[in-house]
Amino acid sequence: MIIFELNLLLGDQTNKHLILILNQKNMKFTRKAHANWKGTGMEGTGTISTQSTTLDNAQLSFKTRFADGVGTNPEELVAAAHSGCFTMQLSFLLNEGGFTADDLTTEATVTFEDGTITLIHLDLKGKVPSISAEEFEKTAAKAKEICPISKLLNTTITLSATLI
Repeated sequence: MIIFELNLLLGDQTNKHLILILNQKNMKFTRKAHANWKGTGMEGTGTISTQSTTLDNAQLSFKTRFADGVGTNPEELVAAAHSGCFTMQLSFLLNEGGFTADDLTTEATVTFEDGTITLIHLDLKGKVPSISAEEFEKTAAKAKEICPISKLLNTTITLSATLI
């Protein structure tokens, strides 16, 4: 469940509160991205763009994927999506438990091996007042299991969670 609290100013009166509760199970939306490629796999070049335009014709090439070229690659984008989804899911779970994080930082490391993503490791560092290390680790493990991107991926996902 996601809860939004909005402060509304109605006319010349004081603030009224509106609480909007969204149930994730009844939520449905779509997002789009677009990729374009020209040429061979090794010498060709491509671009990738997202609906939000955060990526707008970002360079995609053999070098950006398999070497140190300037641009992005699918594995990096999976790591970004997974770290973002997991961290946001953890924040929601912490809030449900009565905790608010001062800081949550997750680094996702995607391992590509012989044509397959074989592992994603989530390295979480969190600063959450009043939570025990045990409760933090338990909540992080649950977030890893129910994060929509975790459920999407067909690979081993590991987690290390450090309360700072």
